[in-house]
Amino acid sequence: MKNLIKTKWFIYGTYLLLVLAALLIGFVLLQNNKTLKNVIVSFFEVAENRTFDYRQSLQVIHKRPLPNKDIVVLAIDDASLETLWEKYGEWPIPRNVYGDLINYLEQKKPQAILFDLMFIKSIRATEGADKYLVDTMNKYQNVYASMNFDNQPTDVRIPIDLPARLALNIDNQSKVDLKSKYNFINCRPILDGLINGKVKIGMTNVMRSSDGIIRNVAPVMVYKDKFYPYLTFKAGADYLAQKNETSFVINSNSNLETFGTNIPLTKEGDAILNWYGPSGTHTIIPMYKVIKDMENGGKQNITNFDFKDKIIIIGTTATSLHDTKSVPVQEGVYPGVEVHATFFNNMLDNNFIQKTSSIVDILILAGVVVIVGAIVMLSTSTVFAFLSTTLFAIAYLFISYYAMELYNLWIPIVLPVIAIMAAFALSFLAKYLMKARDFEYQYKLATIDGLTELYNHRYFQDTLRKQIDIARRYNQPFSLIIIDIDFFKKFNDTYGHQAGDAVLRQVAKILKNNSRATDYVCRYGGEEMTIILPNTSAEDALFNANRICKAVADTPFHLTPVDKVNVTISLGVSTFPDNAQTPQDLIEWADKGLYYAKEHGRNQVGRY
Repeated sequence: MKNLIKTKWFIYGTYLLLVLAALLIGFVLLQNNKTLKNVIVSFFEVAENRTFDYRQSLQVIHKRPLPNKDIVVLAIDDASLETLWEKYGEWPIPRNVYGDLINYLEQKKPQAILFDLMFIKSIRATEGADKYLVDTMNKYQNVYASMNFDNQPTDVRIPIDLPARLALNIDNQSKVDLKSKYNFINCRPILDGLINGKVKIGMTNVMRSSDGIIRNVAPVMVYKDKFYPYLTFKAGADYLAQKNETSFVINSNSNLETFGTNIPLTKEGDAILNWYGPSGTHTIIPMYKVIKDMENGGKQNITNFDFKDKIIIIGTTATSLHDTKSVPVQEGVYPGVEVHATFFNNMLDNNFIQKTSSIVDILILAGVVVIVGAIVMLSTSTVFAFLSTTLFAIAYLFISYYAMELYNLWIPIVLPVIAIMAAFALSFLAKYLMKARDFEYQYKLATIDGLTELYNHRYFQDTLRKQIDIARRYNQPFSLIIIDIDFFKKFNDTYGHQAGDAVLRQVAKILKNNSRATDYVCRYGGEEMTIILPNTSAEDALFNANRICKAVADTPFHLTPVDKVNVTISLGVSTFPDNAQTPQDLIEWADKGLYYAKEHGRNQVGRY
């Protein structure tokens, strides 16, 4: 048996090495075949992104995490667009209105005012309004304007040089390649008085995943080999530092360090957002109400909202203005201004999602392959192995969800689940190939009773004949004990056949636990069991039989989670050569002792 176990584990270890080697070879082949690699990587990327969306949606259902109440979206919604259009007779509205809005809001002492609106070029008919807006925005230290980079050809628009004050100093100590994805050759400039003035400026560039959904935002992007901040990263960093800071570090763990907040970055420089809910989750106030308050000097107080110490992000939510993004939460659509609110909220809460590295992903794959392989190889039942593997897969899904919810950690699901299924199938294939080639293992299976895991009747008969031959050859005794479970039929009739099976299994376990390693514990048939005791006298056999009888009687039997019963057994003992010379006579002698025990009250050892 020990040799069998060693052989089994050797084959199992070899199988695992072959599986891991196959994964490694597949990985190398994919690196050399770029077309196949792109197709496969794209498929798994989209599938994995969908699992991220589902986990985010579940978090939102559970209302975790909660949005920060200090972030306010001042929205040009459908009602505001209609009201302002009616009032001013045009869209966009005159820019002096925004200047008045800034002055009005500054009276409320907000923490910051961010414009997710780009004031591009001067409108000649209202140059005075543009100048008024520029002067107003430059007057305050907490106002942020937005701009956008793009890759328009230089014959369409000549790239301008931006002032040094807008750039960030980035000390990149990691393997993050900021230039791989967010490196732009052109920009869409806003009013010159804003670019060259004192107002703070951030970029609004976002890029969708391959399936068109925004999950990531780059805190930093590159233009003319210089680093420039995302609008809400710039504002968030200033808020956390309480000063205008331009120097940042991306540490060796690929975290962008920002005054107590670490923003985990992907290898392309993205930050993965943790979403707070569907559109409207953050506090949203229609702009037309604030403008009405502004025009009547705050006497009516239509908004009934205190802007003190709030971060105000001004942008459009009206569907006709087409600033909508697909996002991984319910309803699936966000206005761009709420994406800014989400990023800012993540910064304040230190709440960005971190995706596991490639090395960790490989370790996870190897781990699930090993675990599933062990489950299959060590299981004696196909049903048990299947159920155990299914439960393991479900447990892994729960772990992946709670890792994101509790620790903001994105661990992969798609590849590990596929690996679980593949490992299950391959493990079974390896297991049964091993069984087919291993005669000794097959022989053991043929000699074991499936229910009790005792030796079966055929093995008992063969062993009894062999023990008689050995006893004759070496002139030594051996004994036989026959056991019958008292009133066994009542367990089946009262509790069902499964309960009867449970009794058989538990009695068998007690017999094995109270027998020597050299004894042969067998199931004779039905509720009868036997023990062959080599080199054992009649006196020793009687002693062992009484000990076993007491062990069974003293053990409570659990038939169901609530049903507990006492079980007793009756036993008969015979010894070679004292009582018989043949297997049949030896069985008959022990059987008569068994019937004697039953006729005299059961729960005892009888001798004929």
